Amino acid sequence: MRGGKSVRLFLAEGSMGGLVTAEIMNWTGHLLAVQRSGLLELLKRPESSRTGVYVLIGESPESLGGQQVYIGEGDDVSRRLKDHEGKKDFWDRVVVLTSKDSNLTKAHVRYLEARLIAMARHTKRSEVTNGNGGTNSTDNLLPEADRSDMEHYLTQASIVLPVLQVNVFRSSPSIHSINADTSTLEDTAQTVFVTGLKGETWARAHEVDGEFTVLQGSRAKPWSGTAHSYAGLQNKLFNDGTLQPTEDGSWYTFTHNQVFSSASAASASVLGRNSNGKLEWKLEATSTTYAQWLQQRAKRAIATADADVASAETAPS
Repeated sequence: MRGGKSVRLFLAEGSMGGLVTAEIMNWTGHLLAVQRSGLLELLKRPESSRTGVYVLIGESPESLGGQQVYIGEGDDVSRRLKDHEGKKDFWDRVVVLTSKDSNLTKAHVRYLEARLIAMARHTKRSEVTNGNGGTNSTDNLLPEADRSDMEHYLTQASIVLPVLQVNVFRSSPSIHSINADTSTLEDTAQTVFVTGLKGETWARAHEVDGEFTVLQGSRAKPWSGTAHSYAGLQNKLFNDGTLQPTEDGSWYTFTHNQVFSSASAASASVLGRNSNGKLEWKLEATSTTYAQWLQQRAKRAIATADADVASAETAPS
């Protein structure tokens, strides 16, 4: 079981729609996030004048995740943001990554910029508008100890960013081993779901951290259903190389693990038609649907909570 993390959010203006700061206990990193309309409030903060990395986020109908991003760095982040305000139109939100102890150097943030660009491109959750791999992508001059520190920084930032609803750097967890005993239903990273037609398995998937991921090597049928937004989703997967057609064009194959926003989006992309993913996906080697699995887990969570309360009430004071 993974250890817990305490992420501290501060709503500077009293709502999630305003400026938000985020940090983890005993970590020197510090994040700020705000809508473009609140940029002035961010620029008033002393953190915005520090050396750091920033992520501009906007909508992109053409990308799989519906977002596009630009990742940059600067000795004084506020100066770069002021410049982008007049030169880049696509973004409507910005996240700034700095340090509470001001120990990030120019070399550090160049390393972070290059790594974040690579991460965003690898996850394929957004359209990355950077023209290259970052200032320091080809010639890394950081000493080994500094690289280790920056990798730790990225590990912690990767925990905080999804809390701020920034998922463009979030990778799909990989399955290293599959537990054939699905009756326990405890380890979601090893719980495999399958879908297909007439008892034939076309695709395998799993759910981790609230996301549904179709696994590499799964098969999919080209879209044959009525017009639907999921038809456009499958087309995007084809265009970006996630789905590779067979020689006769009768099937697609997933070239890598692919994260979907819902079980229905995943099943529609596999079956080539609009579908209810909660019913189409079933636990491997069982007839249990994804919906029934969710119900079973909810019942177990409630029973465990009730047992904990009862144990606390009967414990000697």
